[in-house]
Amino acid sequence: MQGLNHCPAFCRYYQSATMASQRLGLAEESGPNPGESELAVNPFDGLPFSSRYYELLEQRRALPIWASRFIFLEQLESSPGGVVLVSGEPGSGKSTQIPQWCAEFALARGFQEGRVTVTQPHPLAALSLAMRVADEMDLTLGHEVGYSIPQEDCTGPDTLLRFCWDGLLLQEVASTRGTGAWGVLVLDEAQERSVASDLLQGLLQNARLGNLPGDSRVVVVTDPALEPKLQAFWGNPPTVHVPRRPGTCPTPVYRDTVPTDRVEAACQAVIELCTKEAPGDVLVYLPSEEEILLCCESLSREVGPLALRGPPPRVLPLHPGCGPAVQAAYEDTDLGARKVVVTHWLADFSFSLPSIRHVIDSGLELRSIRAESQVLRPISKCQAEARRLRAKGVPPGSCLCLYPKSFLELEAPLLPTARICEVNLSPVVLLLKRRQIAEPGECHFLDQPAPEALMQALEDLDYLAALDDDGNLSDLGVILSEFPLPPELAKALLASCEFNCVDEMLTLAAMLTAAPGFTHPPLSAEEAALRRALEHTDGDHSSLIQVYEAFIQSGADKAWCQARGLNWAALCQAQKLRGDLLELMQQIELPLSQPAFGSEQNRTDLQKALLSGYFLKVARDTDGTGNYLLLTHKHVAQLSPYCCYRSRRSPTRPPPWVLYHTFSISKDNCLSIVSEIQPQMLVELAPPYFLSNLPPSESRDLLNQLREGMADSSVESESSSTREFGDACVLQ
Repeated sequence: MQGLNHCPAFCRYYQSATMASQRLGLAEESGPNPGESELAVNPFDGLPFSSRYYELLEQRRALPIWASRFIFLEQLESSPGGVVLVSGEPGSGKSTQIPQWCAEFALARGFQEGRVTVTQPHPLAALSLAMRVADEMDLTLGHEVGYSIPQEDCTGPDTLLRFCWDGLLLQEVASTRGTGAWGVLVLDEAQERSVASDLLQGLLQNARLGNLPGDSRVVVVTDPALEPKLQAFWGNPPTVHVPRRPGTCPTPVYRDTVPTDRVEAACQAVIELCTKEAPGDVLVYLPSEEEILLCCESLSREVGPLALRGPPPRVLPLHPGCGPAVQAAYEDTDLGARKVVVTHWLADFSFSLPSIRHVIDSGLELRSIRAESQVLRPISKCQAEARRLRAKGVPPGSCLCLYPKSFLELEAPLLPTARICEVNLSPVVLLLKRRQIAEPGECHFLDQPAPEALMQALEDLDYLAALDDDGNLSDLGVILSEFPLPPELAKALLASCEFNCVDEMLTLAAMLTAAPGFTHPPLSAEEAALRRALEHTDGDHSSLIQVYEAFIQSGADKAWCQARGLNWAALCQAQKLRGDLLELMQQIELPLSQPAFGSEQNRTDLQKALLSGYFLKVARDTDGTGNYLLLTHKHVAQLSPYCCYRSRRSPTRPPPWVLYHTFSISKDNCLSIVSEIQPQMLVELAPPYFLSNLPPSESRDLLNQLREGMADSSVESESSSTREFGDACVLQ
């Protein structure tokens, strides 16, 4: 934080920090009159406050959390362990006000321990909050207030308050470059139980984490439902309880049965609200991004012709691919048009929208679980309550649940499941090994992962050659841990150096991470034809490369993406990620290769690189009709409707052996992002002990027969070479 010491505004106002803190927000006092406001100076940048600052200050004072301001600052100063817990319901102002008060606290201490870092479980939330808080503090985004999310770092040497995706901060902690200097760390939305948030708390509790600032503070912000568990985990730290919001929660209205078509049911419910002209904006919860997009498309068509007294509603999606466009949900619409925001679990606790008066809840979520699988499941009771609270007000709004009351009572857990207990733990174990925590099972966790899951992660990392004989990181494992990618994808990228297809694997790694293909069915015959032109005969992986290259050739044109049903923001993110990965490979001094996409040799090389990392994700068609048995599990699945093998006009026999990226467990199990492979190549590249450890199946027997045949051929080849060598010696 040396840049802060040379900041003119910092030097000028450091001595008056306490007085400035008082001026920034005494709850009992009103803002200065117009004459005084011209003289009032912002202590963070040394400039006079604008009139907008005072407008927003009045809104801030109306938030429930404002009454807890002095209590919070007192606890932050006096907490014996340096930890403060803040507990309050969604929409009370925690995420916007706590960071500002922490900045005041750090300013009063002269930022001697560093800046304030605020983590969020979703990159989009970090971006949105940084924009809002910079506005409330009357500061410039990217200067005094900034954000760090994947592929975008909007901070500078004078940044005092930084909003950060928790996964990014976890990568910084794992890196040998250290954590950076922060005086206050705010872990927001702890109840969402993201892997990074839980693991950061575990690492902070671990005595062997030695490179954190000395006199730092940690603030954990949560929903009341998780408060008891956090109290026990942190040793009963001081807790600030935020008063409840004024108003009454609506009584939920339940449907008799779960609808067969959730999107249609949600659209009809929105249209009924619009027809009744019930005042207020609408928030719709659906399980997946695909259904969000379908719902938005359907509503945009159907609400236009409605005979309404006012302007037609404005339909807005809210999901991770929206990027900065998410701010549209907070903006006032022209002529008072109603907003209909369609979202999923992303807005369970984040993105509080004060104008929402009506909630339509599907009661389901689509979540990724172990081995890149996805499952459609009921939300928790805590999430259902958080969604209902969105419609709280005077008078109360409405909450329509598209499921029977017994649905959640019988099937839903009380709290959201800790993500660390259900995801693939290979990246977590790789990180713990990088931190030289020898026994991941001994690390502090809010909920300890199952020993079998940790053992499976160690086994998978061993298959990838990331561990040495002693169970520590191998040289390859150290390099894998440097990449912001899943270990298997990082291994495929490193293997591309050996197989001379780095350029193509860089593109594929970026696309698999940021923009994995089409997210909804084609909406017209024209769109379907444009999509087919982007498909590649070698499968979905090569199709992704072809999509990216066409996107770049279009000049990253947004209209080009919309015409093909592609997510423009996600493709832009893939472009940035590709550049970051290339820069990282150059820093590590890994060999690169020239583009050769489309050649026969490159086709083989790309398959080899992919199989080097993804041999754990192979399936075989057992009956020739597209029923695929997963090699490592006894699950049967079909190809995704968006798979290029299914969308071809001339029906062909499904590929016998495929490599897949994700496996979705839902009403119809399906494999997504699929490419045909040759079993001989799998036998050649997978570790021999991996094939031996596969569960019994006809597929395993076929692979072992292939391995024995290839071994016999190798012996015969060696014998032949020996005879030829001996004959040559006789001739000499």
